Amino acid sequence: MSKGYLMANLRVDDPEIFKEFSSVALPLIEKYGGKLLARGPDADRHEGSVSGVVTLIEFESKTAAEKFYFSDEYQAAKAIRDKGVDTDLMIIEGL
Repeated sequence: MSKGYLMANLRVDDPEIFKEFSSVALPLIEKYGGKLLARGPDADRHEGSVSGVVTLIEFESKTAAEKFYFSDEYQAAKAIRDKGVDTDLMIIEGL
């Protein structure tokens, strides 16, 4: 079975909100079997104008990534995040 990946780009308007969101979301990633592969604002952007904190999380499958994302627990964390972070997020199946 192919892995599933959640990729997000987060433009943080309120660092305190982002800190609160992270303190809730990071334990949930682990709870749902996710593995944080990369996270930080220092991605070398060679094309496009997207800026922010890039996050890449690996799950056992795309279904597992979606189970995490659509869980009531993560949606509660997302509600916190949405108060101070503009986010682009996608889930994709690995090869």
